[in-house]
Amino acid sequence: MEAYTGFAEVYDQFMNNVPYERWAEYLRGLFLEYGVRNGLMLELGCGTGTMTEQMAEYGYDMIGVDSSEDMLAEAQEKRMESGHEILYLQQDMREFELYGTVAGVFSVCDSLNYLLEKEDLVTVFRLVNNYLDPKGIFIFDFNTAAEYRNPLRKAPIVETDEDDTMIWENFFDEESGINEHRVLFFLKGEDDRYDKVEEYHEQMAYSLADMKEALAEAGMEFVAAYAAETRNAPTETTPRIYVIARENGK
Repeated sequence: MEAYTGFAEVYDQFMNNVPYERWAEYLRGLFLEYGVRNGLMLELGCGTGTMTEQMAEYGYDMIGVDSSEDMLAEAQEKRMESGHEILYLQQDMREFELYGTVAGVFSVCDSLNYLLEKEDLVTVFRLVNNYLDPKGIFIFDFNTAAEYRNPLRKAPIVETDEDDTMIWENFFDEESGINEHRVLFFLKGEDDRYDKVEEYHEQMAYSLADMKEALAEAGMEFVAAYAAETRNAPTETTPRIYVIARENGK
């Protein structure tokens, strides 16, 4: 799962077109709908802390977990600027530990797709169930195969921001269900020379049936599933799905 090392420094720079505020509003709406109005909340795969900060703005007491030291360094800088009392922990989500339970847990921005084995999903879901308050709520999103098959993904994405350039390529293997991201950066240094940074990421395309089975095996209660940013039921062509699950006993 190791990724977002050299990428961390410029992650926010090249992701500034992502509608995080809109996503956070949608996420908060779901938590309110299922009764989580305040209290302690955990984000798994928090990255540079953008969504963690957004939910802190809504009054939740936030904990952020991520395996990347470099991404968390960026998150801590944001915390210093915002003044929010957020606890960041460098942990693999398959092995995360907390000191107590939380009212809600979320994992968004397709973080769970980085778990390439269904057994890893079950492991994470069991930990979530363990650390949630009784009947606490877990919300997560994931990309389906429909997202990775999107024709727009077949052409390289090239973006330039000031003097820096990113090239993002996707390769989806139908047989394995794994999508490989190749990310290449050319970053201008102080001496006007360019540094090359290259990363490879892999994600697994999951179905809603996969997620329901993993939740059941982990002992959690499946509550609902929606096409992203809607209250509509997902279909076979839905690219991103949000799932709501509930703690169901330790």
